[in-house]
Amino acid sequence: MKYRLSDIAKIVGGRLLGGDLEVTAIATDSRSYAITHDTLFVAMRGVNHDAHDHIAEVAERGVKAFIVEQEIALPEGCGAVVVENSLSALQALATHHRRQFNGKVVAITGSNGKTTVKEWIAQCAPHDAKIFRSPRSYNSQLGVALSLMMLDNTYDVAIIEAGISQRGEMERLRTMIEPDTVIFTSIGDAHAQGFASLKEKISEKLLLAQNATNIIYHSAYSELAEAILTRYNDRNLVDSACAKTLHRGDEASQHNADIVATFFAETGYMEPDFSQLQPVAMRLEVKQGINNSIIIDDSYSADLHSLSIALDNLRSVAAQRKTMLILSDILQSDNEVCKKVAEAVKGAGVCHFVGIGEELKQNSRLFGENSTFFASVEEALANISKLDITDYAILIKGNRASRMERISHRLEQHSHTTVLEVDLQAMTRNINYFRSKIGSSTRLMAMVKASSYGAGEVEVAQMLQKQGVAYLAVAFADEGVALREGGITMPIVVLNADDASFDTMIAHSLEPEIYSLRSLASFVRAVERTGEVNYPIHLKIDSGMHRLGFGEGDVPQLNSELARASQSVRVATIFTHLCVADDTAQDNFSKEQIATFDHISNAIMASLPYRPLRHAAASEAMLRFEEARFDMCRLGIGLYGFSTTAGEELEPVSTLRTRIVQIRTLHNGDTVGYGRNGKVIGDRRIATIPVGYADGLNRHLGNGAWEMIVGGKRAKTIGNICMDSCMIDITNIEGIEEGDEVTIFSAEKGNTAADMASVLGTIPYEILTSVAKRVKRIYINE
Repeated sequence: MKYRLSDIAKIVGGRLLGGDLEVTAIATDSRSYAITHDTLFVAMRGVNHDAHDHIAEVAERGVKAFIVEQEIALPEGCGAVVVENSLSALQALATHHRRQFNGKVVAITGSNGKTTVKEWIAQCAPHDAKIFRSPRSYNSQLGVALSLMMLDNTYDVAIIEAGISQRGEMERLRTMIEPDTVIFTSIGDAHAQGFASLKEKISEKLLLAQNATNIIYHSAYSELAEAILTRYNDRNLVDSACAKTLHRGDEASQHNADIVATFFAETGYMEPDFSQLQPVAMRLEVKQGINNSIIIDDSYSADLHSLSIALDNLRSVAAQRKTMLILSDILQSDNEVCKKVAEAVKGAGVCHFVGIGEELKQNSRLFGENSTFFASVEEALANISKLDITDYAILIKGNRASRMERISHRLEQHSHTTVLEVDLQAMTRNINYFRSKIGSSTRLMAMVKASSYGAGEVEVAQMLQKQGVAYLAVAFADEGVALREGGITMPIVVLNADDASFDTMIAHSLEPEIYSLRSLASFVRAVERTGEVNYPIHLKIDSGMHRLGFGEGDVPQLNSELARASQSVRVATIFTHLCVADDTAQDNFSKEQIATFDHISNAIMASLPYRPLRHAAASEAMLRFEEARFDMCRLGIGLYGFSTTAGEELEPVSTLRTRIVQIRTLHNGDTVGYGRNGKVIGDRRIATIPVGYADGLNRHLGNGAWEMIVGGKRAKTIGNICMDSCMIDITNIEGIEEGDEVTIFSAEKGNTAADMASVLGTIPYEILTSVAKRVKRIYINE
């Protein structure tokens, strides 16, 4: 893109202030490291942020051009377009820019499979095909606009994802995209909360094809197919069910393959070779690497647009770590592309660049002295041990032909086949759900004790820090120290603070829960030894749980001790714990606890010359008892996707997966596992998977008590759960082979950690925190 601000003002109906500058890129996040002097910064307002507050900061980094919603004082040499609504203005600019595109535009929509179909088309297309595809899941009102602004006429085809969550959104997307062809994937319950019914959701989705010439769909989704045939019988309608493509996988994957094959046939490309498909990385994956490194695995995509996004993610994940980019040649690259890569690397402040491929090696002069080049992945693998990666955050990106995943595997810390995937985007959506219920004025404390309920430590904390959570809470000082060493700078409360850890806590700026006069006196002495002043502490009130905390009778002496130590410590918060907030039958007791806390905390605050924050509500209470919200709420199990009150509004963030290591056929009378408790009736296909009770899979889930997902269908356990493995019966699931994926628990109904907890007669907390440290954690993000 290349526009002058005066042209943009005319296109979007805005007013030009200051200089008439030329811009060639767009940014909407002030934290982006990809912004340069010719970037147009679009300042938008959201529920929890206002980008106008960061304009001065962005200007200091060299940005001179802005779209804003209010008059601003412009630094010398800057220019701005003033509009009523920045997002609407960006969408208007995207609409104009799309109309300058000479190629064909294909839009993909549906409840599931959009990104998979898009990426499969890109992977299977001929290498000389000039296809643009929207980055990852850029399918929202903002994401589509940003995707369209990346278009230029070097592409013949543009593939744009379109996702909606409520009525009214598709018409805006249709206006921007103006697709020639629309591909409909599955239509189901995903993101259905904004629609009255599936019929209404389908009707809204169909708006995307209002002016399209061609429509590709799959008749397996019968309600969708019927609606398409009824509304658009005058178009070129192509049913992908006729493709009869052979693709090994579950039913949904087969339908996606049919859709891809149909698109290729309609476009004139050769038949796709699905045997060459690489895994679709829906989101960036973060893994623990060797030598205390962090690996961001983006091995299957290398283009300039996705590189900028990934570099931003690298800097976000890195925190205090040094950064390294390992990048393969970008397909169809030339000297100009290499120059842009070098500019992006410099702009992102990458500490060490590793280029792999002849094109990058030939252009090594464009990169700084902290660069290393290899002619091939094979050469890189032979020399990878010579790279110093200690304490680095490493982004690995590659074109699909280079098989850069081999480098990722070499640098990973764990090789265990079983992995726990943690969806940080789902976690963000859960945060926003609770924020929508409690309002923007009520702060949040996030519970990250027990390695964030098994989800991991630093990676989750980094996301929470970025989301503007007020406090983190851990159980023990060691957990807080690990977060500090991982670069977390926000306030951290230690809930099980004891005398022996006070010096360590002070050395790492960790804030203690104080629950007794003895612990207060001990901590005051520790603070005085270090010479600290006004050190923040958090007072725990026992309002009826009778575990830890000050009672009403302690208040007079507590107030006296706080007055005596007023130079050493400062009460940051006063809080309590409600013990039956999820039990409607005991609501009267919860209300008594809230009233007791209110009374005791007021008595403490009356003696203080300042006002601490108060908090009583955890995940359930903040939804059920408005009077318990006070100044702050504590987000625990709800952050990870479980709540009896919120129900399906939340998304479980953790998925435990593994792969089949062996399949064998057993015959009538054979037995499976220790104790010969797995009895085989008839001929059965039994698969062994490498996950057992040492990984956190409870032994009581054996002998058919739990079902796992294989090829989209359920497979019961058979025999006892072993320490490092277990067996499942896959007799009635066709097409399953060794190496195929098995989902132990996930976000799918009937397969969640809550469902597993119900089988075991326990709570989801126990399931999540039982996943062993030896299980590799992978963090996925947009």
